[in-house]
Amino acid sequence: MRNAIVPALLLSALVSAPAAAQGVTPFFGTTFGGETTENRYVYGAVLGFGSGAGFDVDFGYAPNFFGDDDDPFGDLDGKLNITTLMFNLRFGGGKPSGVSPFVSGGAGLMRASISSPGDLFDEVTRNDFALNVGGGLNGYFNEHVGLRGDLRYFRSLEGNDDDGLIIDPRLFDLGEFDFWRASVGVTFRF
Repeated sequence: MRNAIVPALLLSALVSAPAAAQGVTPFFGTTFGGETTENRYVYGAVLGFGSGAGFDVDFGYAPNFFGDDDDPFGDLDGKLNITTLMFNLRFGGGKPSGVSPFVSGGAGLMRASISSPGDLFDEVTRNDFALNVGGGLNGYFNEHVGLRGDLRYFRSLEGNDDDGLIIDPRLFDLGEFDFWRASVGVTFRF
């Protein structure tokens, strides 16, 4: 039952989000540093609320995170995919035209999914809470279209569920899985 609470809250936030959204930025980028062994591509979108200071929902997907060379399954085509869903507070980046910097950070979920080589076993997944912090530049060509460049650091959290409480932040320690993401995208404001 308690494992269903967090996904239910996230789903309700996403369903209600588009009605009040200020803008959306589909992005493409690369992962590097931390646990990555070589640069890998990542894509996703940021749904933003508010202009000068606000709230962002950041979704990213990095297929084949470690690449073929570091595949734990050898040449059998098993792949590790990383999905992130972060809820961030953002400060700056809200000028109606021109370029403006922003910083943001928050928490959310990081999901690692390993597909089996040749369907030998079911897909294995792991869901962890995670933190992220970053910043970048927003630049607008006009009132509705612009570019966003972003550099962001992600780090997993390890839970300590000794007391049976999963939401108490004192029960989490920084995990060992981390990486950086650099991305650029076109922003559409409404």
